[in-house]
Amino acid sequence: MSDKDNKADLTSGKTMIAPGVLLTIARLTALSIPGVVDMAHVSGGVDRIFRRGTGDGVRIEVENNAVSVDLYLILASGINVREVGRKVKAAVARAIEEMVGMQAARIDVHIEDIRYEKVDE
Repeated sequence: MSDKDNKADLTSGKTMIAPGVLLTIARLTALSIPGVVDMAHVSGGVDRIFRRGTGDGVRIEVENNAVSVDLYLILASGINVREVGRKVKAAVARAIEEMVGMQAARIDVHIEDIRYEKVDE
């Protein structure tokens, strides 16, 4: 068998990405942005179908090799909500495109709550 035949064997076939991988990428990327302190509860939907915790704060849809993401976030107090939302959208889109090679068709950020730190008196 020649080197050319070996290369052909290596390039044939498919790479399948489990939906849980996309959920994890989106969740961990969002949590890495300063100002995001937690993910909010998401009831039902895609997370439940894939037997993932509904507290993951992420819903995804995949259609025609494009990913649509809904992120439900809890932010820290005293930050610029709009700026954090923009950073989350850009980072999640970039992570999905770079890590799995899929396009982010839509990324919606839902700010569900603001977490205020308790001040000891």
